[in-house]
This record gives sequence, C-alpha cells and structure tokens, in this order.
Amino acid sequence: MPENVLNGDHVDVKEVSNNEEDEVEMIKLRAKLYRYDSTSSPPEWKERGTGEVKLLRHKTKNTVRVVMRRDKTLKICANHFVTPWMELKPNCGSDRAWVWSVLADFADEQLKPELLAIRFANAENASLWKDAFEKAKAVVGSECEIYAGKSNPEVKQVDSDSESCSDVSYSESTDNEEQTSKVCKEVTKDSVENIKIVENTEEVTKGLENLEVHDNSKN
Repeated sequence: MPENVLNGDHVDVKEVSNNEEDEVEMIKLRAKLYRYDSTSSPPEWKERGTGEVKLLRHKTKNTVRVVMRRDKTLKICANHFVTPWMELKPNCGSDRAWVWSVLADFADEQLKPELLAIRFANAENASLWKDAFEKAKAVVGSECEIYAGKSNPEVKQVDSDSESCSDVSYSESTDNEEQTSKVCKEVTKDSVENIKIVENTEEVTKGLENLEVHDNSKN
C-alpha cells in the first residue's frame, strides 16, 4: 500500500478503485450529456453533465459499458451496457449530436429507462464515437455470451411483459450479478413505449440544436 509522509509520520494511503480494472477502454472523448424529461411541463432536455465519456469492454465477458463522469466531481452521469440493438440517431440533421434510448441506466443509483442525447465539440469527434459504438455493438453481438446468437430481448419485453431483461447496468462494478433481476422492477411496457414515442417526435430533438460543448481535452 502506498505511503505518504505527514509531519514525519508515515501514513498509509488507501487506493480507491473505480471498478474499471477488468475493462479495456475502447474510446474516450469529451462531451455533454442530456436526458429527456417527459415529466416536465413542457417536456424538455435536461443537462446531466459535461465530462469524458468512455466505452469500456470487459476483458473476459466482452460486455461493453457506456460510462461518463462529470468534470471535477467525477460523479457518474451515464452507466449502462451497450446492446447489439441500440441505435444512435442523429439530432435533427446535426453532425455533432446523437440520441439513443436505454432500457436500464444506473447513473442515478436506480435502474430506469432513459432517452439520452450526447453532443460533441465537433463532427469529427461525433463520428469517432459513432464508429466506436458500432464496433462495441458488433463485439457484444458476436462475443458476449449474453447476446451472441440471440434475438432482441427488448422486443420481447414490450410484447409480452416478460420479467427477463438483459440490458442492465451495474452500480459501479460489472460483477454485480444481482442487478440483472432488479431491472425488471423498473422497466415496464408503458415506459418502453413512451421512449419509443418520443424518439420519433421531431420536437424532442429540436431543443438540442443550439446546445454547445467545448472540447478542452487538448488544452
């Protein structure tokens, strides 16, 4: 364990784990993240945070997580798995922003479906993220035991109200298997349908057109 010297005394410094030791970073970029709040009147996009967003691939399980932490506080504002069926959709023709739905995000310490949007400083970074995201989907679809050779469980969830769901994020660690069962308490047929409805509504993404994010990673 590392030691620091304080007033001549040696003090043990405890190393804090970020629970990413078993994962490999596929990409890391600065961005600004938003969630769509359909409960507001009127419904609106709300900022979740600005910071570095990463795709993390597990070394043995071949799962891939989207993890984003806010600047300075490092508090998580996005934490969910990538599935082979997730789709990044452009924001009203913008070349810098993407919109996508998640059945189970754990950023708020509670599994729940979200409609998220992410905006990058420029088109180049947005394209890099899109390419990496597609690679992550391919990895998960072909090499992850949960998804390889299987049909879309999200469709089954909506059609039959099944109590099984594979799109689940863990609190901080990718080894907490108990989270798998908890997602079903938060995801319902109505909540999934609501996400699909707002995804197809042009007004939902119009609010992102003038939102800016600056890339300070090179400074």
